Amino acid sequence: MIQTILFDLDGTILDTNELIIQSFLHTFEGVTAEPLTREVLIPNMGRPLIDQMRHFSGREAVDDLVAKYRAYNVARHDEFVVAFPYVKETLAQLHAAGVKLGVVTSKVRLTTEMGLKLCAIFDYFGSIVTVEDVVHPKPHPEGIEKALKELGGSAGSALMVGDSHYDIEAAHNAGVTSVAVAWSLKGEDYLRQYRPGHIIADIREILPIAGV
Repeated sequence: MIQTILFDLDGTILDTNELIIQSFLHTFEGVTAEPLTREVLIPNMGRPLIDQMRHFSGREAVDDLVAKYRAYNVARHDEFVVAFPYVKETLAQLHAAGVKLGVVTSKVRLTTEMGLKLCAIFDYFGSIVTVEDVVHPKPHPEGIEKALKELGGSAGSALMVGDSHYDIEAAHNAGVTSVAVAWSLKGEDYLRQYRPGHIIADIREILPIAGV
């Protein structure tokens, strides 16, 4: 019986893909020798922001880029962000069945909570672990372990749902069953390489997996 389900945020329960892409394109306009493209960005989505900034800029000091990204991301947030289809209904059903729910994300708390509240799903989550709450972000298991502790859950009766290999590997590292979402921008073939426990094409497929 599944007692706890942890969700990644971006690209998993909230469609923030276009907001993220536009924020990066804005941030790096005129910064790199070659313009940053969507094709280069998408494989790197899911990594902590500061790591991506260093990767794309080739610089160690990236505070200015992070600040530029976050200012644009917050300003344009509500224009772009929506929940994926059936997310709210599915979370409501899981919550009503007594399944403990949490979020484990590589985002900062400000925009994590903005998205959850905008889409009216904030109250379903008993634990929200952001990149600011851990020393080691995904794929390290620290975030999952912290959320499980806060929820009183165990690895053996938990799922980690995500759209990237960072989520799948974090689940493997924490001893938690992974569920990959086929609506990931990275594609189903990419996800299969990392051997998730399940791949779902619709969020409602989590219900029978959880025994609800």
